[in-house]
Amino acid sequence: MMSIQQYLVALVVGYIFGNIPNGYLYAKSQGVDIYKEGSGNPGSTNISRTLGKRAGATVLLLDIAKTIVPILMMQMIYKPVTSDLQTLITLITGFGAVLGHDFPFITKLHGGKGIACTGALIIAFDWRFAIVLLLLFILVSYTTGYVSVGSIVAVSALFVCSAIFGAVGMLPFTMQIYREVLVIVFMISALAVWQHRANIVRLMQGKENKFHFKK
Repeated sequence: MMSIQQYLVALVVGYIFGNIPNGYLYAKSQGVDIYKEGSGNPGSTNISRTLGKRAGATVLLLDIAKTIVPILMMQMIYKPVTSDLQTLITLITGFGAVLGHDFPFITKLHGGKGIACTGALIIAFDWRFAIVLLLLFILVSYTTGYVSVGSIVAVSALFVCSAIFGAVGMLPFTMQIYREVLVIVFMISALAVWQHRANIVRLMQGKENKFHFKK
């Protein structure tokens, strides 16, 4: 098990890395203030709409990196000897990175929705699980035309599937930390859905922008 001090260190390290404003910096290098373009969000989706899909893909990879790097760093520092400890380090550090991305002190808490960071966290958690949720995200996004819907469905499925697969031993942790993992995963999923609250309102009003995948 992790001590409270270890929890806090992992969370803070993740948060610091999550603060790196990749979307803002990339757009700024192109002479664009991303906060004043499109949805005003510095995430890869708005970057894609504003600067093109190559720019969006670049920011996406950078956001994935700023989640994976601190997770690997904390794994090397703590040197977990059990899968349970490894899982907790991954989830806490990754959650810190998501918080840093969503609420960065560097840009006065004006961050993104954290889907790329959450996706990177899931990859570090269990890559097989990540593939399933990625396929679900792509299917829903492509079918509906709304990336926001795909994101909401995928992060909701993250919690539901963690509860089901974790209970039958298909995820990399034992029942000893089952409840602890579910609490952390619930917070991750709930935060992602909360960050899409404006999208949900626009969807209900029929004003949400569709993402044109074939362009």
